[in-house]
Amino acid sequence: MHMPPVLPLFESAKFIEEGNSVVNQYITQISLDQVSDAGLIYEHASELLYEQQHNENSYKAYRSELTTFFHWCFDVVKQSPAALTRREIARYLTYCQNPPQELIGYFNVAQFKLDKAEGQRVPNFAWRPFVGKKAMGKALPYQLSENALKTKIAILSSFYSYLMSEDYCERNPAQAWMNHSRFSSKKKYRVNPDDSNMLAFTELQWSYVIATVEKLAIDAPDIHQRSLFMIKLVYSCYLRVSEVGARAGYSPVMSQFRQDQQTGIWSFHIPLSKGGKRRSVAISKALLAGLVEYRQFLKLPDYPSSGDQHPLLIRRKAAGRGREAGTLNANLGIRQIRDEVDKIIEHAAIAAENDGFIEDAKQMRNLSVHNIRHTGITHDININGRPLSHVQADAGHESIDTTSQYLHTSQIERHQSAQNKPLDHLQGIG
Repeated sequence: MHMPPVLPLFESAKFIEEGNSVVNQYITQISLDQVSDAGLIYEHASELLYEQQHNENSYKAYRSELTTFFHWCFDVVKQSPAALTRREIARYLTYCQNPPQELIGYFNVAQFKLDKAEGQRVPNFAWRPFVGKKAMGKALPYQLSENALKTKIAILSSFYSYLMSEDYCERNPAQAWMNHSRFSSKKKYRVNPDDSNMLAFTELQWSYVIATVEKLAIDAPDIHQRSLFMIKLVYSCYLRVSEVGARAGYSPVMSQFRQDQQTGIWSFHIPLSKGGKRRSVAISKALLAGLVEYRQFLKLPDYPSSGDQHPLLIRRKAAGRGREAGTLNANLGIRQIRDEVDKIIEHAAIAAENDGFIEDAKQMRNLSVHNIRHTGITHDININGRPLSHVQADAGHESIDTTSQYLHTSQIERHQSAQNKPLDHLQGIG
């Protein structure tokens, strides 16, 4: 099978959910040999693309730019996109302005095509990441227009904003480059504090989520015992969805729960996370009880052993499509986890709405599984009083400054607590 000099990484919108075995092998190899978190970054990019699938022009632009960017990161400089700074973005753009001649094509072709002999879609050998122009049959010097450059940086900035929203990245180097470039506007990139406050459920909203999923687990255990454990786990251990969902090169199992032989304390081990790092999160007695309850439902021993390879969040039926199509007892993927939690939140929002909490219900519908991680961190700092350094380690934050941003209550709670503040604390004394 002849491969192009740069591998296209993302299928067309029609086939985005199917996955591609050639691409999966490439990403797995890159993760093992060069960029340890390549699989995680690729999964996030696929999720961002999935959100663009109904806008054909936007989808094509994002797919093209992310493929070129990942080629530079993985193949050329061998660095994780999450580790880049403004200077590396500048180097990338210089590369795009003068790419290697063998990576320039002179006509548009499909990135993937059907191999009839193999019966599967494969990368198109004729495809190239850069498209040049010809005049009178002669290739013209490659040029990147101002508009093309601005489009590139806008897409990269959007990608990094997505990574930041998923708490995978703590900075946006593309936007930082833009702010220092000739394209800079007076409005610099910054995080709005009120936007940050909205990343967590309020105590009231969270009480509805927990009460709802507990009721669903009683009413329909075959469906929602898994949901209950999933939400408890993400909340208690501040897990990213990519740390509990199956993806290329990672399928979480029960043996990731481990007991320290000296202290007897249980923890959840994450072998590969943000930046290719691993970490262990000590778990509470409440979560350990939830694990026992979930394993009893699955007819497993109360506690997992070191060799327990049972999937963490098992599908109720074989996957119908995607990488694990037809596979029984497969782990839930990232998108399935998102969908399941979204449904729980909707049930909780309806319950809150029925009790007259209209505005809370509206806000809850804008939150997702990712916000459960933020809620766990926020509650542990502001309600449970855990030390910032402990939360930082469990959350996998690179900087204590990131963890410090959670030292707040929600906007609603701040407004409510302000209503009855006296102007004079000594009034009435004497």
